[in-house]
Amino acid sequence: MTDGRPRTPPKGGAPAVGVSGEVLFEFITRGGFVRCAAIDGATGIEVVVVGPTNASQEHLKLIALRKLRLRLARE
Repeated sequence: MTDGRPRTPPKGGAPAVGVSGEVLFEFITRGGFVRCAAIDGATGIEVVVVGPTNASQEHLKLIALRKLRLRLARE
């Protein structure tokens, strides 16, 4: 059960993202939703998450980064 606050990733346990470690984020607001894309700078792989407009950008970034790490782990 969560209290609604974003959790921080475990220290030292998170794998690096791509070779360069660079991640680009893009936010687009449409109506009542925000689309957050996370793009790995080394591979160009992109993942997208969608959330409500009242969600913080930091929270959406955290979710998108986790999704990107999972996607890169499968590659």
